[in-house]
Amino acid sequence: MRAIFSLIQSSIQITMQSPIQNSTRLFFLLATILVGVCWAGADSGPLPPSITTAPLSVDQVINNLVRNDKERAQALRHYESIRVYRLSYRGFPGDRDAEMTVAATYDSPSTKNFKVISQTGSKLIVDRVFKRLLESEKEAAEPDMHARTLLNRANYDIALVGYESSDKGSRYVLAVYPKTRSKYLYRGKVWVDGTDFAVTRIDAEPAQNPSFWTKKSEIHHEYMKVQDFWLPRRNESVSYIRLGGRATLTIEYDNYRVIDSRESRKSASSSGAGAR
Repeated sequence: MRAIFSLIQSSIQITMQSPIQNSTRLFFLLATILVGVCWAGADSGPLPPSITTAPLSVDQVINNLVRNDKERAQALRHYESIRVYRLSYRGFPGDRDAEMTVAATYDSPSTKNFKVISQTGSKLIVDRVFKRLLESEKEAAEPDMHARTLLNRANYDIALVGYESSDKGSRYVLAVYPKTRSKYLYRGKVWVDGTDFAVTRIDAEPAQNPSFWTKKSEIHHEYMKVQDFWLPRRNESVSYIRLGGRATLTIEYDNYRVIDSRESRKSASSSGAGAR
């Protein structure tokens, strides 16, 4: 077990992307190295045909998603939230658990700060996984990586495989396959809100098995709407190991407080008008 987390410590390389999309790629990278080395490259596989019964085509959905994500990222001035990190390992050579609660703040365009509120359980997990994850997220800011990991046509082959409509709204279901070798990309399904054109859910796996010792890795992400922004609600990764072990990592997000730059401009404009 100590060798596993030594590998994590030496392998984590987090970069900052869009403040909204960053948590997905950040979490996905850690999940892929929980029990092995980072995978060698992308395995695209056969892209299923897009359905033709949805109101919009796959190109229209992607165009709307890219445009709206950019607008939301530009409008997000500041947010605060509480995160709870949990990691549970069951298997050889012994079980380990840890939990850490963190107060997180973000300031546009790319500044993040964290304050550890509490921590319990395995000191090895806390120091070599959780704290290293926070340090790397805070320090790294690489625009080139941001461009290479966005959900768009340049980075993924994409098909529209479903359309879900209910009294709560509609969602487009996309099948996505990475085009290039990158430990930040994934293969799976993405749900896109039919009104806001924001990612609301991701069910995915590494494009290629992260290690011989890993039989399977499952990644699940959920998002919630906070004011006009879709922000992470819960992330989970479950990795099954050939020796019979299982590693489960979760991050839960709550108590968001968001400042929208568009609202700030409206308030300033209203104040100015009233002063005249």
